[in-house]
Amino acid sequence: MKLLRVGLIVAVASVVLAGQSAVLRPAQRNELPPEIDGNSAVFWAGGQMFLFHSTGEPHLSSGPDQFQLGNTRKVEFNNPAHAPVWFEAVWRDENGTLLLFYHHEPEARCGEDRLTQPKIGMAVSRDNGATVEDLGIVLESGEDADCDAENGFFSGGHGDLSVVLDREKKYFYIFFTNYAGPLSSQGVVMARLDFAERYAPVGRVKKLYLGKFEEAGLGGRLTAIFPAKESWSEDDTDSYWGPAVHYNKELDRYVMFLNRSCCEPGWPQAGIDVSFSADLADPFSWKKPRRLLNAGESARQPAYYPQVIGLGEGETDQVAGKRARFYVKGISDWEIEFRVEDEEEEPVTDPCASPDIPCSGGNPGGVETGRIGGKDPARKHER
Repeated sequence: MKLLRVGLIVAVASVVLAGQSAVLRPAQRNELPPEIDGNSAVFWAGGQMFLFHSTGEPHLSSGPDQFQLGNTRKVEFNNPAHAPVWFEAVWRDENGTLLLFYHHEPEARCGEDRLTQPKIGMAVSRDNGATVEDLGIVLESGEDADCDAENGFFSGGHGDLSVVLDREKKYFYIFFTNYAGPLSSQGVVMARLDFAERYAPVGRVKKLYLGKFEEAGLGGRLTAIFPAKESWSEDDTDSYWGPAVHYNKELDRYVMFLNRSCCEPGWPQAGIDVSFSADLADPFSWKKPRRLLNAGESARQPAYYPQVIGLGEGETDQVAGKRARFYVKGISDWEIEFRVEDEEEEPVTDPCASPDIPCSGGNPGGVETGRIGGKDPARKHER
């Protein structure tokens, strides 16, 4: 992939949260192979970097690093019943087996309305992504399809995900978006899977509800860690969605980048926010998101699907160090630097203290709201 010289953004964006900061600096443009629609999953094998990317039909590219990715080919997925499919997270086992997490959009359930109700599944590959075998759906909404939903794309469901394995290799933590149900359950939510059950995951993933990972992945209840302010059933939803999470070695913290939809019809993008946490197992530990990038500050519009790819040896979209490249929908005009700041730790507000969301496990520190806008009205696999 060629490096393209472009007019660089002069401003430097900086976000400081509770002793850690993320600073965006202009850099020579790099573009990931097309098409990018959602999180793009990265792994290393044989000294090569591999990248899954998709618009409903998954592809795999490879190269010596993120600046030289090519050799793009279609991924053969063995379950057409779960197509279209987006492979949005990957983990490579010691034996070389890839464990993949995917977003699937079934055919519309609301007649000609075209509203779909996404689900999340898992799969494996034993040949570095050339062919993929389905393990099945592991996260599915228990809510009926809302055919009156006015967001333009989803009648509910679970999707737009990111996955991180904790440092102890005890659990995979799945961060995703819930698009239906009570308002306190809509927005960015969590589930987890015991590492030991990774190759037989169906029925074993547990959703976060009322501060505990005990609800069934298939149909169980949820409590959001960043709950929607306005329902996804409305045409002016106000909600975070599509989290991208990585472990940052420099900070010894987990970092989450968030899309923000607000507050007009057509799923407009208000901007990209960032949050930090020291403990994946503690849903109360995520700090209040702060704005990193406004919607109009990205070269590719609409400006959604933020993520980083680390610059260090073996780093990916799930693990990065002090410096990484910051992408928005596959384009990077920025290097991002993570720093530890000498500040007192920001206190975390217990969501259980909220009269609106009692014992919710969500809205840590309160979520700032604002009414800013802009996004293309297209279904996920058309974005």
